[in-house]
Amino acid sequence: MLRSRNHRIRSLILAFAAVVMAGASALFFTAQTASAHGTATSPPARQYSCWERWGADHTNPGMATEDPMCYQAFQANANAMWSWMSLLREGMQGQHEQRIPDNQLCSGGNAGYAALDEPGNWHTTSLSNNFTLHYEDQATHGADYYWVYVTKQGYDATTDALDWGDLERVVETGVYQPGEPVDIPVSAPGRTGHHVVYVVWQASHLDQTFYSCSDAWFGGGSQPDPTDPPDPTDPPDPTDPPADGECTATYTVANDWGSGFTASVEVASTGGSGSWEVNWTWPGDQQVTNSWSTTLNQSGSSVTATGASHNNTLASGQSTSFGFNAAYGDSNTAPELTCTIG
Repeated sequence: MLRSRNHRIRSLILAFAAVVMAGASALFFTAQTASAHGTATSPPARQYSCWERWGADHTNPGMATEDPMCYQAFQANANAMWSWMSLLREGMQGQHEQRIPDNQLCSGGNAGYAALDEPGNWHTTSLSNNFTLHYEDQATHGADYYWVYVTKQGYDATTDALDWGDLERVVETGVYQPGEPVDIPVSAPGRTGHHVVYVVWQASHLDQTFYSCSDAWFGGGSQPDPTDPPDPTDPPDPTDPPADGECTATYTVANDWGSGFTASVEVASTGGSGSWEVNWTWPGDQQVTNSWSTTLNQSGSSVTATGASHNNTLASGQSTSFGFNAAYGDSNTAPELTCTIG
């Protein structure tokens, strides 16, 4: 108990230091301290781990060779590392698996934190198969629940961006009151090597959901060297979009209850850049009832989807996603999608 209390005190002191230093450097920090929230701090979430080790030394060129994964994250968005407590999505309505695409779990689909989705030799924390996860609820929001997942044995965190299919949900908690310490017993038997502990925190004060990836080492073999950069000769993830072309659109039905369904579409640029558009024609009588992260129009059986204000343009190699609910009365055969960008 004393150790846990000391850990929380240390984390809060570090968080206070971040606020003080944030006011001293306008280059990297924006006024986000007022919206401080929280994340997993033991084992540490990727963004917290990078901030804890490099926040006071973020201009050190040695980070590029000593810690390549944190280096690429700081280069992509330094402020996201300093805002380690603010990786969240609003209005998810509990539809985490439906609305966060594979390969975007560590960022929660939040584009500002996309560098956290990169596979590689992230710093790992040595754990036994039975451990306690500490979550720092900085703003005392409380929780409707915490869901804790651990990757399945055989998952390769160094080459494979995290998918929902890589995970096993091992803990579902009840309600935590605001200010109640969050120390969650976790059991992940049968794991060895480098794994990812994934946490979904549904805050109680609003429909705000926080997501985090923590890298763990469960023993067996040699712990990976975080100074090793990702190997460019590693085979590509088969779910990655093709290297050439304009853009692709991948359609997934997340839930079907017989008279309606929830679907998501991942849009990925494969060479083009600019505003994207996805089109399809329903093969049945499907009718969209509501949508998110898109402007979606249906005329008869023809559907056109374009980006919302936050995701309407993509650069080459970038991706985004949108989703919708729809009703049907006959059959629910998946349509063929076309994607254009420019």
